[in-house]
Formats: sequence, C-alpha cells, structure tokens
Amino acid sequence: MSEIQVDELTPDKVGKVRNGITMIIVWLINLPVMIVLWSLSGVSGGGTILPAILCSLFFLIAPMCLYMLQPNQAAVLTLFGAYRGSDETQGLRFTNLFYSKKKISLRVRNFTTQTAKVNDANGNPIEIGAVVVWRVVDVAKAVFGVENFTNYVHTQSEAAVRNLARSYPYDSFEDEDEITLIGDASEVNDNLRTELQERARAAGVEILEARLNDLAYAPEIAEAMLRRQQASAIVAARAKIVEGAVLMVREAIDALEVGSDGSDPIRLDDERKATFASNLMTVIASDAPTAPVVNVGTLNR
Repeated sequence: MSEIQVDELTPDKVGKVRNGITMIIVWLINLPVMIVLWSLSGVSGGGTILPAILCSLFFLIAPMCLYMLQPNQAAVLTLFGAYRGSDETQGLRFTNLFYSKKKISLRVRNFTTQTAKVNDANGNPIEIGAVVVWRVVDVAKAVFGVENFTNYVHTQSEAAVRNLARSYPYDSFEDEDEITLIGDASEVNDNLRTELQERARAAGVEILEARLNDLAYAPEIAEAMLRRQQASAIVAARAKIVEGAVLMVREAIDALEVGSDGSDPIRLDDERKATFASNLMTVIASDAPTAPVVNVGTLNR
C-alpha cells in the first residue's frame, strides 16, 4: 500500500506558488491604498472600513507567506499534512500562509561506501568499496517515500556493493571470457549503477555514477593469491616464448637449407635438424645464460 502511495506522487505536482517579487510590489502598492482607505473611513461614514481591514490583513500576512529558494533547491508544500505539490523555481516565492515548506537540496552529492569484507563468486574473501554519485530528482518521493532518503541511499549502496561482490569472481584463472571484478571494471560498474538505481527509485533519487574504488583480496589470502597470479603470469609468458622460439627455429632451419643467395645451402638430415632445434630452443627459452659446446667430431662421438 505504501508503494502505491509513493507512486501516486510521481511526477511532482507543481504547487500553487507565485513570484515573490511581484507580491512585494503589490504589498508596497497596498500600503498607501490602506492608508487612504483608513483616512476615508472616518469621512465616508465607515463605507471603506471593510476594504481597509482587508488591506491591513494583507499588509500583515503577506510577509509571512514569502520564502526563498536557492539554485538547485526545491520545497515540498503540505497543508495540514496533505501534500499540495512542490516548487523548484529559485528566487523569492509567495504561497499560502498555512503551507508547510520543507526544503530539499537538488545538488549532486557523492560519498564513499565503507570497505566491506565479503566473499566473491568463487568464495574467496575480498575487500570492496565504491564511490556513489547521486542527486534527488523527485522531492515528493524523497520526503514521503522513505524515512530518511540520505541514510536510505547510503544503506542501499552498501548492500548493492556486497551483492555485486558475491555475483562475480575477483579474478579468473581458467576462463578468460568470464566477467571479473578486476578485469571488467566498466561492465561491473555499469551493473552496479543499474542495481543501485533500482534500489534508489523508491527515494526519488537518480544514481549518476557508481564505481568500485577499493578492491583487493583479504589479507589472509592476499599472499597466496599473489603467488598464484605470478605463477599464471610466468606460465603465460613461457607459452608465448616457446611459441616464438618454435617459429624462430623453423625459420632458421629453412634459412640454412636455402642459403643466403640460393648457392650455398646447408643440408641437414633429420637427426641434425633435431639437434639444431634442441640447442636453439635451449638458447632462446632458457632463463639462465647458455654456454656454447663446440662439437669437433660427429654427432655420434
């Protein structure tokens, strides 16, 4: 039932509000008119007393109906607890004396969630935090939809960040196409913003940006995961080196058999090719410096 009532407030109704400067001019014009009417009331036998009283009441009440809004500020208007609309026009404003006016800032705000310790999709404990940029776009929902819209956004943001951490792995060592928190920051941030916007709609809030700014393995597994990442990097680098070495060996053998100008080829049998390839692969792929061995005999001695 409360959700239906909140939706009925959207979009914001424009309250019955007038320009305050115009009413100030009317108020100033009313002053001499009031004085003249009171002066004539004694001469005309009281025929102008009622207009004089009305002008006097306007003169006394009008200043209490004025209020001021700064840029990017709105006012929610209520009459004895009933919602009567909102006003987002900056400057001096004039409205019903009995309207209650609650001012709400429409400026862009941002905050950083507390760094939370939570398990990722693979069950690894990680520490995660986010920066959220938001603003109020529906002042009626912000005031009547939730108890305190600022606390609501902060609480929902931390819940969304925790849920995001449980939805993706921190990193993937097996599947390179899997979406990860560390490797797909743009997509993860977009998903975080989308989820947070769904949660914040009840408070009349627009999420302008949500991005992870604190992401790391928890201290108890950070060292082990670092060694695993290093090992994966070494294996990947080794695979790349071997791939390049195989290509270089093939090109070297082909170049020897063709010769520099086609006239001085070096023919190698299968055994010599295997030995040459083994030695060259050792030189290219080895981490340590290699020592050359000069064979002055045949392959068999």
